[in-house]
Amino acid sequence: MTSVPSKEIQTFPNPNPERNYLISIDCPEFTCLCPMTGQPDFARFKIEYIPDKLCIELKSLKLYFWSYRDVGAFHEAVTNKILSDLVAACNPRWMEVKGIFNIRGGIATTITAIHGVKPEQ
Repeated sequence: MTSVPSKEIQTFPNPNPERNYLISIDCPEFTCLCPMTGQPDFARFKIEYIPDKLCIELKSLKLYFWSYRDVGAFHEAVTNKILSDLVAACNPRWMEVKGIFNIRGGIATTITAIHGVKPEQ
């Protein structure tokens, strides 16, 4: 069965909503297009979050990231859009999305977007 890109982020019930615990996700193969040149931009996305009632389903996250492959987006905009979409999908207690973009023109860019205040663990 072939998968196709999708903007839908699926979730599942948090199996332990009574406690704070950290989920870390590493997506090393993100690609979008530079909106100025149309050339590909490559990045690694690191997501950390403390779930509330829902957790992010990983296959749908992979397909969500894949949907950006042919989209022109500035690093700052795409990182914040990803955070907004993930927060809308699972309403976490806290979330941090870090986009670590590969060097282009001798400059590397890292964008960190945060939702909420990280609780003490």
